[in-house]
Amino acid sequence: MISLRTSTAATVAALALLTLLGSRPLADAEVIDRIIATVNGRVILQSDWDEALCYEALLGARSLDQFTDDDRRAVLDRLIDQELLREQIKSADFRHATDSEAAARIAEARKQYPQAAADDGWHSVLARYHLTEGNLLAHVQQQIDLARLVDARLRPAVQVDSKSVEAYYRDKFVPQLEQSGASEVPLAQVSAKIQELLTQQKVNELLVSWLQTLRSESQVRIPGVAKSTNDPGVLTR
Repeated sequence: MISLRTSTAATVAALALLTLLGSRPLADAEVIDRIIATVNGRVILQSDWDEALCYEALLGARSLDQFTDDDRRAVLDRLIDQELLREQIKSADFRHATDSEAAARIAEARKQYPQAAADDGWHSVLARYHLTEGNLLAHVQQQIDLARLVDARLRPAVQVDSKSVEAYYRDKFVPQLEQSGASEVPLAQVSAKIQELLTQQKVNELLVSWLQTLRSESQVRIPGVAKSTNDPGVLTR
């Protein structure tokens, strides 16, 4: 059966306001944290970028060395977009994520790792991605909050009529069923899911436009992006 599940495009990252991580020499190198971007005067640090990479790698069941330079830059772009959206939270009205809601999301992510069935195995997985249970929970809560912010701001502007639902069912859903060899499913049985799918698609389109507007109205500076390290928060010079 064709899956109609979608998720809000928006993803989240915590902004940890760290400065110098240490003055003790590492071999002949000085270990520092550095500013890699500012968004309306608020900083995004190298450690924020590295932690966001680890977070996305964990949820996607990818190893850090699978991330290309383009992948890494895309994570930084999402961090900037998330910071722009975070500025909008104070003027929005929505229900914020609870610890239990975030924990349920984490439990789903944990299922991707067979060794994580036991707590010791899960802790080993988190250590491999340089994450703790606490900052993982914070990341997921922020992801949920930003998704709800987007819904609260954009979903009321979206209208999906019955003709659009019928057109999607006729032109896309039924052909996909036939191609997969699945049995026919009546429109009435899937119309609500199709309507939600089309609504989410429109919300995502509006989100792209909203982010473009926010960027055009903001001061976003990237003074010189270095390659992100595989050891979060550590940059040597």
